[in-house]
Amino acid sequence: MTELKFVPLEHNPHDSPGELKERARQFNLEMQRRRSVRQFSDRPVDREIIELCLRAAGSAPSGANRQPWRFVVVESENLRRAIRQAAESEEAEFYRRRISRDWQEALEPLATGPKKPFLQRAPCLIAIFVQRHRRLEDGRLVKNYYPLESVGIATGILLTALHHAGLACLTYTPPRMRFLNRILNRPAEERPFLLLVTGYPADGVTVPALRRKALEEIAQFI
Repeated sequence: MTELKFVPLEHNPHDSPGELKERARQFNLEMQRRRSVRQFSDRPVDREIIELCLRAAGSAPSGANRQPWRFVVVESENLRRAIRQAAESEEAEFYRRRISRDWQEALEPLATGPKKPFLQRAPCLIAIFVQRHRRLEDGRLVKNYYPLESVGIATGILLTALHHAGLACLTYTPPRMRFLNRILNRPAEERPFLLLVTGYPADGVTVPALRRKALEEIAQFI
């Protein structure tokens, strides 16, 4: 077992409670402006912005520090087209045969359907994969611990970082996502977790006026 080296924590403990509260307030205001967007501009995104946001995501905690995530950034128009075609094929089957009445009623106000033009219009797709196991150099597979929880946390940080950088995002989970392994040439031991669509919002884009739950509906102090 490799022995870990410990270093001092980079943390400033001297901020006053008022300073901490103001930072928390400003961050809350910024995140309250975050919305999912389905209409994107085709304006290119500077790759360094994506790289910096991915580095932030890679700072997420993970079980035993196994970091069981793989982010595949899809900029190629041909690959984005292939992903759209595969996703729309799965979505058509889903809407035709598998969607429940309750689910359909829940989606109806959002006007979603089997067509997903944003997958090709947006300049950047980030396919996120979970590595339940990792393959060693000798070919053996070893288990990763809490992979779904770890990747979920990293995805949340990535979404926050992209919003903070000024980009719009859409979290998209097509049914039966295994086509992503084929199109993006990922190994079978990686499981597709999410497609994060990102870029600049289209001019004049609108979003639903959704109500977010009040604090007392989502939190309890005991």
